[in-house]
Amino acid sequence: MINLKEIKNKIILKNNIYSLLIILIVFFLDRYTKIFILNNFNESTFYLNEFVNFDLVWNTGIGFGLLSFKTENIYNFITIIIGLVIFILLFICLTSTKIDKIAFSMICGGALGNFYDRMVYKAVPDFIDLHLENFHWFTFNLADIFITLGILIYLIRGILIKEV
Repeated sequence: MINLKEIKNKIILKNNIYSLLIILIVFFLDRYTKIFILNNFNESTFYLNEFVNFDLVWNTGIGFGLLSFKTENIYNFITIIIGLVIFILLFICLTSTKIDKIAFSMICGGALGNFYDRMVYKAVPDFIDLHLENFHWFTFNLADIFITLGILIYLIRGILIKEV
């Protein structure tokens, strides 16, 4: 049976302030980099080195451009689903412990950054283009990096640390 008092006590913890701080730092770092790219590299590719370019691409899908559709109804439906998933992740983050809290905070911060773009721009600006000669990886942004790092931390913790 769900004990609401226990859930409330888990959410109102000093550690959750650190989680919220991580979420805000990730969100604002993501916003800063996207604003910088939008103001400086809107129509041209910037060749950083032989492996990395900054090239602005507008992503209307989810991760790595998957589920990109032209119809507004499908886009709005996917955006609603993403919003619900973020809400659930925030709850999980606030009720989790230790390293999981850090991982979920990173995921939430990145997800909120991309969700903000979906709401404001109706697409997510991706701009980091990793490549090796003519092979290009999916273009991504800082929020995607934090989401991926959070997932990796969570998976590695799950593999290496067995809780009884």
